[in-house]
Amino acid sequence: MADSENGSSSQNSLVVKPINLECKNLYDYLKTRSRSTLEKLYNHPTICLAVYRELPELARQYVIRILFVEQPVPQAVVASWGAQAFSKEHIYVSKVLSELSVWQEAAIPGGLLGWILSVTFKRNLKLALLGGGKPWSMSSALEVDSKARDVSFLDAYSLERWECVLHYMVGSQQQEGISADAVRILLHAGLMKRDEDDGSPVITRQGFQFLLLDRQAQVWHFLLQYLDTVEQRGLNLVECLTFLFQLSFSTLGKDYSTEGMSPGLLIFLQHLREFGLVYQRKRKVGRFYPTRLALNITSMQNSEGPVLEEDTPKGNIVVETNYRVYAYTDSNLQVALIGLFTELLYRFPNLVVGVITRDSIRQALKGGITADQIIGYLKQHAHTQMLQGEVKQPLPPTVVDQIKLWEIERNRLAYSEGVLYSQFLSQADFNILKEYAETNGYLIWCNKEKRTLIINKSAHDDVKKFWKRYSKGS
Repeated sequence: MADSENGSSSQNSLVVKPINLECKNLYDYLKTRSRSTLEKLYNHPTICLAVYRELPELARQYVIRILFVEQPVPQAVVASWGAQAFSKEHIYVSKVLSELSVWQEAAIPGGLLGWILSVTFKRNLKLALLGGGKPWSMSSALEVDSKARDVSFLDAYSLERWECVLHYMVGSQQQEGISADAVRILLHAGLMKRDEDDGSPVITRQGFQFLLLDRQAQVWHFLLQYLDTVEQRGLNLVECLTFLFQLSFSTLGKDYSTEGMSPGLLIFLQHLREFGLVYQRKRKVGRFYPTRLALNITSMQNSEGPVLEEDTPKGNIVVETNYRVYAYTDSNLQVALIGLFTELLYRFPNLVVGVITRDSIRQALKGGITADQIIGYLKQHAHTQMLQGEVKQPLPPTVVDQIKLWEIERNRLAYSEGVLYSQFLSQADFNILKEYAETNGYLIWCNKEKRTLIINKSAHDDVKKFWKRYSKGS
């Protein structure tokens, strides 16, 4: 009989499991909310419209076809609306609509089950599509603003405020910092962490992935992390979400009233002002201007909306075979990003020169940035001239290979938890257990001479059950 010990090949603190950034879309976020919260949200036509337009195309077809039906539609009938070849898509969209509480099952006379839209969602989606209902709280009539702001001013303001957050993440020197509240959100989101030596915030693997996202995705992910903390701040989640959805349907360059807003919403407005989603000249001024960052913020599928000129990709980085990096930019943010994985040598008004070294890559890897992320960033911003010619290779292969080798060099050892099996009474017993573990993918390591096995810790219970059955049978 074999003795098993919890002499695992590593301790919990040594297990390295890289965590990637999880960017939720509107569906991923709302499905984690309770049914009562969704019911409150669906009391507002703007939210119903936003949810509807982010549904998969097949789900939108189902909703429209039963929107004016006042009784449950048999599930078999709904399934028959699509070809049999798309049965998987039908199952998926049915799951989506159920998890979002857009529809629910209802019994039909005769024992059949049917689908019927949520009463609240149906009523308010009709209002959004056909008109009617109460006006928005922020749509109160305002006098003409003597200090009105145009679209170009709002674009510059939103870019400046948002880049303050990004500058802080990469640790660049900037004239204006961010509030302690924004720092707490970055730490809560895992985009930054406290340094083990001096306790100062430093960027994480997820933070670097965050910087590579387009600006709309960055703002949406940041706001989701903020919404996770609103109840701790004493704010109403449903109220904040409703205002955010209404804001996403606003008109760029138009001012809106703060009249009738609750104290909690006014606090929320100030936080949005800090992040660059709205502009307000003074806190006591009864009007604000939504910026481009707030428009269509929940729409991840539709990319037809207006974008900032700075959001369009511009190739401005040249990488040479001698590991020199030339970046034709005057953006402090991009310079700081390049400085995360290079040693900066020279800085000119519109050019930065750096060099990729073993130490600079190891420092980036230590901070949680991966080799693939560094290579992906350099490819994404490669100068257009690097794509010209016969090869059309944006980066020298020697540089790409060396960055990956430096990462492999640092990650030579991989840790995994396991359970030690030893002291087998016979070679046959050892072979039986080894074969079972190997066949099921449980085996981490074995030594035939010493009759020793290390089994994956998560499979320990299965292996014990197998051994008991084998022992009884023999």
